[in-house]
Amino acid sequence: MDFPIQIDILELIIKGIIIGVAASAPMGPVGILCVQRTQKKGRWYGFATGVGASASDLFYALISGFGMSFVVDFINNPVYKFYLQLAGGVMLLVFGLISFFSNPLKNAHPGGQKEKGTLIHNGVTAFLITLSNPLIILLFIALFAQFNFIIPNQPVLMAVGYASMVGGALLWWYGLTWMIDKIRAKFDQTGVIIINRVIGSVVIFFSLASLIGTLFNIYLFPEFQK
Repeated sequence: MDFPIQIDILELIIKGIIIGVAASAPMGPVGILCVQRTQKKGRWYGFATGVGASASDLFYALISGFGMSFVVDFINNPVYKFYLQLAGGVMLLVFGLISFFSNPLKNAHPGGQKEKGTLIHNGVTAFLITLSNPLIILLFIALFAQFNFIIPNQPVLMAVGYASMVGGALLWWYGLTWMIDKIRAKFDQTGVIIINRVIGSVVIFFSLASLIGTLFNIYLFPEFQK
């Protein structure tokens, strides 16, 4: 394998991990459910919930990537790519603001069942809950645009990218359930809100930095200087 290709694969893996974490981290209904199940049922039931959510995210990520691959000429055009990244940055900024100011507990899914159920049952229910929110596609489009993630006509590379994305998501759920399990007695609703605000702050910072970088790159496009 040539050295440049190795670098490309490593870069794609890093991008995939970041996208997987970014898509999983906000404390939506499934995030709250994961926390609740970890506290009431045990760590691995919470992790199974995250696995189910990751499977649903992969489904929507594949739809997003498949759709974007059909407009590859549009994406590769420097001017259109500028507009796409600009729109993606704005979408991420809005997403970060919503994450920061929203109360994730307001619409939390009930997670206090008396019976634990099987790990598969916990994973499947999380999959279905996440699947009921197709708006996640907008987030993936924004992330794919910002990271230039889609590589047309390279199914093997994209398979590596999507696998890395799932790995990033699972890494997040593993870390979250580990943390909740360690501080189970002290972790309350305030902790959930704090996590959401930290995540929202990170997304806001990244989106603003991305928007500034995208706007700065306008000077690289002679088409805009006419």
